[in-house]
Amino acid sequence: MRLNFSQYQGAPRRNFKQFCVLAEFTAMVNLGAETMIEKTIGEIEAKIRGANAVSEERKRELIELLGQLKSEVGTLAKTHEEQARSIAGFTQVSAHEATRSELNPELRDLSLQGLRSSVDGFEKSHPKLVEIVNAINNTLSNLGI
Repeated sequence: MRLNFSQYQGAPRRNFKQFCVLAEFTAMVNLGAETMIEKTIGEIEAKIRGANAVSEERKRELIELLGQLKSEVGTLAKTHEEQARSIAGFTQVSAHEATRSELNPELRDLSLQGLRSSVDGFEKSHPKLVEIVNAINNTLSNLGI
């Protein structure tokens, strides 16, 4: 990926080159974070597709929500990478606990609490993300009923 920094060409040449290298490195790191998050969400989707204890209707609902989550978390990762990774991680743990063949309600509830907490503070800046996480949380919570 080549970045265009023509607006910085007034800076001394050496500083401009260093700036370009740093900017390209930062872009690659951010791309790596997005790729990791996409991989994590892909693993969650595979887990849900293979869950025998989940109805086809619930699987479709969760897969659709995960697609929306992937987009929203990808956007969040551009400015809040660690929080985006936490949201993806708690989603993965929550999906695992909610779809286990031998359900442990305490672990499921703890993982869902972590998932809810992972979006605290984003209600105003990323309301769609919070809405999606809450919908995933509710769906996963209801699987154990």
